[in-house]
Amino acid sequence: MLVSYNWLKQYVDLEGVNPHELADLITKSGIEVEGVEVLNEGMRGVVVGYVETCEQHPNADKLNLCKVNIGEAEPAQIICGAPNVAAGQKVAVATVGAVLPGNFKIKKAKLRGEASHGMICSLEELGVDAKMVPKEFADGIHVLSDEAIVGSDALGYLNLDDSILELGLTPNRADCLNMMGVAYEVAAVLNKKVQFPKPSFKEQTETASDYISVNIENHEDNPYYGAKVIRNIQVGPSPLWLQNRLIAAGIRPISNVVDITNYVLLEYGQPLHAFDYDQFGSKEILIRRAKDGEQIKTLDDEMRTLKAGHLVITNGTNPVAVAGVMGGADSEVTDSTTTILLEAAYFNPSLVRLASKDLGLRSESSTRFEKGLDRNRVYEAANRAAELLVELAGGEVLEGIVESGPRYVDCDEVSVSVTRANKVLGTSIATEEVQEIFQRLDFNYGIEEDSFQVEVPTRRPDITLEEDLIEEIGRIYGYDTIPTTLPEGSTTQGALTDGQKKRRNVRRYLESEGLFQAITYSLTTERKANQYNGFETDGEPDYVSVSMPMSEERAVLRRTIIPQLLEVVEYNQNRQMNDVAVYEVGSTYLAKDSGMNELPNEHQKLAGAISGLWHAHPWQREKKAVDFYVVKGILDGLFQLLGVEDRVEYEQAKRNGFHPGRTAIIMLDGKQVGVVGQLHPADQKEWDIKETFVFELELDLLFDTDVDPVLFEALPRFPSITRDIALVLDQDIQAGEVKSGIKAAGGKLLKNVSIFDLYEGDRLEEGKKSIAYSLTYFDPERTLTDEDVTKAHDKVLDFVKDKFNAVMRG
Repeated sequence: MLVSYNWLKQYVDLEGVNPHELADLITKSGIEVEGVEVLNEGMRGVVVGYVETCEQHPNADKLNLCKVNIGEAEPAQIICGAPNVAAGQKVAVATVGAVLPGNFKIKKAKLRGEASHGMICSLEELGVDAKMVPKEFADGIHVLSDEAIVGSDALGYLNLDDSILELGLTPNRADCLNMMGVAYEVAAVLNKKVQFPKPSFKEQTETASDYISVNIENHEDNPYYGAKVIRNIQVGPSPLWLQNRLIAAGIRPISNVVDITNYVLLEYGQPLHAFDYDQFGSKEILIRRAKDGEQIKTLDDEMRTLKAGHLVITNGTNPVAVAGVMGGADSEVTDSTTTILLEAAYFNPSLVRLASKDLGLRSESSTRFEKGLDRNRVYEAANRAAELLVELAGGEVLEGIVESGPRYVDCDEVSVSVTRANKVLGTSIATEEVQEIFQRLDFNYGIEEDSFQVEVPTRRPDITLEEDLIEEIGRIYGYDTIPTTLPEGSTTQGALTDGQKKRRNVRRYLESEGLFQAITYSLTTERKANQYNGFETDGEPDYVSVSMPMSEERAVLRRTIIPQLLEVVEYNQNRQMNDVAVYEVGSTYLAKDSGMNELPNEHQKLAGAISGLWHAHPWQREKKAVDFYVVKGILDGLFQLLGVEDRVEYEQAKRNGFHPGRTAIIMLDGKQVGVVGQLHPADQKEWDIKETFVFELELDLLFDTDVDPVLFEALPRFPSITRDIALVLDQDIQAGEVKSGIKAAGGKLLKNVSIFDLYEGDRLEEGKKSIAYSLTYFDPERTLTDEDVTKAHDKVLDFVKDKFNAVMRG
């Protein structure tokens, strides 16, 4: 909601409170002011000028040579290219030395040989959004009204000496979607009184009921409908003050009739609609549900197909408006309109929302109907609009209003106890202070001991419970004046769950290794949802689709995080950030077999993507590019952190989208928990990224694994013995499988096995390779003898010969 400070001053005395101070006070009361825009900030030197003469530039066809009276001894010569400039106009003139938005300074200039001392301004040049400029001035300068005084400040006439407060309203505070509601709020904050205009106009002797009748099929759909008839209307531009107020609120002026309905919408919060009576088509207004497939051409010239649940205004036969959403084009007010049928109604909010959603139409009116109107302000809003139509459009109001349904409804009563309010707020507010607060809020009440029976005004439909009134007491009393207290009573100490601790440790470890955390979208395309899953799937994957996606790029829930991290790599490398190392801990989603109506299975996964250089020491001329073993080393450290390093194995595998020779699945106790490998070269080319390695782990499986408690051992008192062996093996035998076999065959004395060399050369037979292992034997209770080590070592040699047909390399 955009609130004009100057407009607000018409209702509440704001003397001594500047816009920024007011914004701070409103925010402290519970309604956030998201910003304050000073319209004339940085501008100066713009005055009202009178164009005395306007002649064509002698050296340019599209320029005009103007003599402009700006209140000085001699008129200023100004060259203007606007097509609508003419003698006899009063205009906004930026004089020499003036500053316009964007710090644009006006200087003396010479255009095609003629001097120009200033600039005749359009609204856009004065900082007004082009979408807000009235159509008649959209392609030229803005012409001021005749009462503007030559030489005075033009910004004041254009309401550009105003400040606009942008309120960030929560859905429950629909009462502040209008100036009167904001005025009530500001008056309560400042402890001032509100002053609102009292509609007054002369009615004609003819009655509106002679012209129209109102019938409602279902009063639950439409509790109240009122229609006034105003004749002898003269449609034309609105006066400048009305245009300025609409522009300040972000609404473009159109014509006096339409502008008046928009003005009352902003002032009262009550949507109105003006029909051209002569084009209405009958003397009957019938409000009913639409017939399925029924059509109406709305004001935006779109043909809309209605559903049976939509509420429509008809002329007894055909729809002329979708209730609360938009009027029809056939009865639109035009320049030739002379008689107005003015609608003021209260429609069922759920029906307005249904039609707005189905038709894809969101308007200022539908927004207010959906969030809730002041039921008792509908009739008053109609009178206010009628008053303005008489004043600004020369209309004649026929006697009475043709209506159906009760004009007013009773207010609800809610009780609140001062004792309970103090207990909830942690305060010691006296009963007299609570009385003052309700008076500031303009709430009527009765009091019995310390209990208040509050008559909640219809403008505040958000107040239905005692707790709502306690909130009102607290925010007007002042949140910042509520004392700080500690909770009383028994408490339970907060703590992280085991899974939360592990997740936090995983993040800390990866960041200590040099990876940066990324947070990416959970919504993606069908293709990317399972593109690099790394797990074998049976048949077509069950995607979880979004019923109304914002775009095709965000149509399904992801089943893997890797594609999103590749988007991060692509984004950075496209901006010359070639060295990228990112990870994400997030959720993936799998549809249940029972169907799409149930929530999907949610899995917590860890994924990472690393590309470019891992280490670089330019001074030593050392560079280390990322490879498979860098990523494997990071994962090894992670498994050690989680206490499962001895239970994890890597198995070479082939997976879609991964490099066929540099990919492994990760097994924990014989069950796959992840995948690690290089992206396939074809996919790297498709993504337009450099060589990239990725991994993804099922964190739920890792975190749920039972881990033995950490045992600490004393420092060894006895020496260990190391033996190295070099084994000639077939090329297809995996070194990790041999390592695991050696460790098992060595018995309890063999404490460590590591690989330290690989040889593949012309000194070996074709199809063979040589792998060297270092074996460490150790007994914590005694010094080992050569016989002890030889006995255990022979078992290892016999095992590798029998199991892998290995040959010792001399």
